[in-house]
Amino acid sequence: MDQTHGHNLGKRIILPASFIGGPRDMRKRYIHAIILVQRFSEPDIFLTMTYNPNWLKIKKELLVRKELQDRLDLVTRVFHAKLEQLINELFKKEIFGAIAAFVCVVEFQKRGLSHAHFVIILKHSHKLTSLEQYDDIVCAKLPNLEENVHIYNAIIRHMMRGPCGELK
Repeated sequence: MDQTHGHNLGKRIILPASFIGGPRDMRKRYIHAIILVQRFSEPDIFLTMTYNPNWLKIKKELLVRKELQDRLDLVTRVFHAKLEQLINELFKKEIFGAIAAFVCVVEFQKRGLSHAHFVIILKHSHKLTSLEQYDDIVCAKLPNLEENVHIYNAIIRHMMRGPCGELK
């Protein structure tokens, strides 16, 4: 009889902050990111890394007639290795300069395919202060096809999405 009345059904459960993706965890992460901005200054670089279905390590391991969605374990492992390589480039080689603080979030696109977002705050002595400095790290033009065939083909294959103008 008690089950037919709504006032006795259900039990309230409060998820701990350690539950990844829960409301308390997300609030904690948001507050930590805001504290970084308050302490170190506004972010300098927003960087996104997505998986590439044409990575040789993935193509080599996929069996005939298998799709990426069939081997999410493989895609995730290769993505994680590439992410570690990027982090090594950012911190040890300092490709953008010395980093004061950063936030990295790894998300999964539809079908479980990974991508990562970085918000990077550079140390004061390495801040980007001129358009020329930004142009050194951001480039939105295609290389000369005759001079750099390999790079041109890699950019067309991996970095361009859909038709682009009259030349596509």
